[in-house]
Amino acid sequence: MTAPQVAGAQDRDNLAGQLLVAGDNMGDPRFSETVVFMVRHDAAQGAMGLVVNRPVLSTSFFSLFERLRMDAPDDVSQGEIVVHYGGPVEPGQGFMLHSPDVLVEGSLAVTDSVAMTTRGEMLRRIARGDGPAKSLFVLGYAGWAPGQLEWEIQQGAWLVIPTEDALVFAEEPERTWERAVARRGLDL
Repeated sequence: MTAPQVAGAQDRDNLAGQLLVAGDNMGDPRFSETVVFMVRHDAAQGAMGLVVNRPVLSTSFFSLFERLRMDAPDDVSQGEIVVHYGGPVEPGQGFMLHSPDVLVEGSLAVTDSVAMTTRGEMLRRIARGDGPAKSLFVLGYAGWAPGQLEWEIQQGAWLVIPTEDALVFAEEPERTWERAVARRGLDL
């Protein structure tokens, strides 16, 4: 399979592939001290992102497949997966952020180092141990109507920083917000 085109690669104002860091003026408690990886951003459709620093539970692959009402592969590992809160929209929808070394049909390369997949096949591959080197599973997403995100950024609710794999796929996600703020060089 050939790698898909990187989303938003030609539009300088497109925030796809960037990180939003919750700022001082974040009025929504659901996003307090969050870091959001932006998957899509355009004037016509608005924006979509995934919170990357809110783990909610660690569960076995078997339990996750059961909760998602998916058939588990026969050769699923006995390991566990951390499930993250991705945002308040469609909380039952799963999204996999992952390194692009393994892609399945429907994978979207958002940057050169981060892809997103919504297909269950990616979760099955990870459960079998033949998935991408880096991955993060989230339920739900953050969404903005056209112009809404730009307004929130102007109001100081969000800061925008370049994506770093160490922030998206952090070993200690509970420290991601403070690390992202430090990269921006701001004292919040």
